Amino acid sequence: MNLANRNTVWAGAFVDELVRAGVREVCLAPGSRSTPLVLAAARNGSLEPRVHVDERSAAFFALGAARADGRPAAVITTSGTATANLHPAVIEASQSGVPLLLLTADRPVELRGTDANQTVDQVDLYGEHVRRSFDVAPPRMTRDSLRYLRGLAARAVEASSTDPRGPVHLNFPFAKPLEPTPVPGDVPDAWHENPPRELVGREDGAPWVRIPTEGRASAPDDVLDELAAAVERSPRGLIVCGPSSRSGDAGPAALELGRATGFPVLADPLSGARFAPGAGESGVAAYDLFLRERTLWDEMEPDLVLRFGPAPTSRALGDFLESADGRHVSVDAGRRWTDHAGTATDRVPASPTAVCRGLASRLASPPADPEWGRRWTELGERARRAAEDAMESGFSEGTVAADVARALPAESTLVVGSSMPVRDLDALGFPRDVPLRVLGNRGASGIDGLVSTALGAAARSGGPTVALLGDLSFYHDMNGLLAAKTHDLDVTFVVVNNDGGGIFHMLPIREYEPPFTELFATPHGLDFGHAAGLYGLDHRRVEDRTELAELLSGPGPEDGSADSRVLEVPSDREENRRRHEELEKAVREAVADR
Repeated sequence: MNLANRNTVWAGAFVDELVRAGVREVCLAPGSRSTPLVLAAARNGSLEPRVHVDERSAAFFALGAARADGRPAAVITTSGTATANLHPAVIEASQSGVPLLLLTADRPVELRGTDANQTVDQVDLYGEHVRRSFDVAPPRMTRDSLRYLRGLAARAVEASSTDPRGPVHLNFPFAKPLEPTPVPGDVPDAWHENPPRELVGREDGAPWVRIPTEGRASAPDDVLDELAAAVERSPRGLIVCGPSSRSGDAGPAALELGRATGFPVLADPLSGARFAPGAGESGVAAYDLFLRERTLWDEMEPDLVLRFGPAPTSRALGDFLESADGRHVSVDAGRRWTDHAGTATDRVPASPTAVCRGLASRLASPPADPEWGRRWTELGERARRAAEDAMESGFSEGTVAADVARALPAESTLVVGSSMPVRDLDALGFPRDVPLRVLGNRGASGIDGLVSTALGAAARSGGPTVALLGDLSFYHDMNGLLAAKTHDLDVTFVVVNNDGGGIFHMLPIREYEPPFTELFATPHGLDFGHAAGLYGLDHRRVEDRTELAELLSGPGPEDGSADSRVLEVPSDREENRRRHEELEKAVREAVADR
């Protein structure tokens, strides 16, 4: 460890302890006040620092990395407005339960509240959007101070990694010198020859404080016993899986519970249960489509709903569940109240994974009425066939989502946009037994930072990474594309370009011209080939389903000019709305005529 001055030692000890606690990804944005933290991260051989010019992109990149591997990722900024640029990613991490560490450098405490340059109030800057906020003590070279600092790193990782997971803010005040300039007397002379354990850390790379971060345990045995008894009394049960930040565990556990109960599984594409081994057996296809036919609701009403995680994407499913009068159990380990519709009769604040497995282990045989399961499966298959037939009539935004979900090979990562792409994927991305990791920023459902989120996910994923985005989402975070080249990352961006906000064509406001086009649809007229060229990415316009499937399943650009690439799919907003309506009509007719 560099012992030039107290700032260097302080930052080095803290970063060292983060690594011992499991942090591997750190994103850096240029700045002076953060120099001690930046150099400490760069010198630690267990970290791969990622430099980003834009702090917002840096934060969303870290968010994507944390989503992909489940470990806390860190982002470092200088003082001033740089810290405010993290806020959108902080909100998303908080809402969706993603572990994120925000290390903001600050002016020394004596300059707070003054006209010192680049000084803003950074204490508790992110309010209730963080799990914990620490105003870190100024650097002091004593053994007890270093014990405090290493313990603080452990506390930050614990607060970020255990349920309810989320972001943690640490604000570091640094006085000059910020560089590793030797300052006589700053560090005790004896430490150069005989460094104390507090300075170098525990032996063998052990953390200062060992803290298990496996998440909240299951519900108490008496709660699980009562739920298991309720399941055994319910021949018409449903399992509903919402988006999950732990989809790699929660999805397979929900499918296991589906097999144990015989209950149909309605799995959101972000749940981990839509694209996983066993999804084809237990998962119901196209439920978002056939539940739009309300004449089915009475015969499909469940007597028990087991809902895991936040509300699913599907509005049709949400409306259907609101109409159901049976027992409705909401299981979630987060801190948000995951029952905005007020349908829950029971709330179980515990790990969905643990509850699924706890319930499955208590059941001797599936209690569901076989006819109940067959009814859901039949409707799903009718709706799927009708939708596939309707999509044969032409290339549309819905077919893009369907084809992406169908073409990706096993172990791929799909990052899906928060507006129409996730809705199209929900409706037309049918269950597959192939394991796919599907990620999306649905905590706050913003369109900002999605390019960087995808690149961050690619940095921590093992297989291919594809991002399915709308044109406005892509435009909103074009700054993030620089990371593809800088960090040699391989992401295929499938950009559906309908020249504006296509989702607004699905809303009643479309009938109100002249304000609609100018104020809501917001056409931009951009050619994203120029954006791809600016960042050295391959670009292709795709107007054919077969070509898209071949590009997604085949190798990258033949000339090797870029690893990441942009596949731009042109679309007309009004034509897309018409095709959605035709597809919905075809499904309604198919399920009504059975």
